[in-house]
Amino acid sequence: MVEWRWLGREVRPVPEPWATPLVWAAAYGGAFALVALLDALGVLDRTGLALVVLSLMAALLGMRGRLLAAPGTAVLCWACLNVLGTEPTGEISWAGNRDPGWMLCLLAATVVGTVAGRVLHARAAYRRITPYGESG
Repeated sequence: MVEWRWLGREVRPVPEPWATPLVWAAAYGGAFALVALLDALGVLDRTGLALVVLSLMAALLGMRGRLLAAPGTAVLCWACLNVLGTEPTGEISWAGNRDPGWMLCLLAATVVGTVAGRVLHARAAYRRITPYGESG
């Protein structure tokens, strides 16, 4: 016997990730704004705090972006922090004891955000196709 069931009231597709150039533009603009805000608040001398704030922003952008955008997002956030948040201000530099860790931290935050975003979207899509009236 065939039993007909409604799959749901409304079919909603899984959201598409943002285009990589859009994620990169948001990363650069957001990093610039956050570093400027931290400077205006007078806490930019604590670069650990700036790194945490930029890592959270990178993770949030990662949730909306593709995995391919993660390295560029991390580099753009690092470049903004390096140029505006450390001495000498206005010049890009490489400190072998600091910058590899910053890059790794920003990259890890972006990748974790991307994976979390994909898992949350997949889980939401799975819940949408659960037959109507049944809770799983």
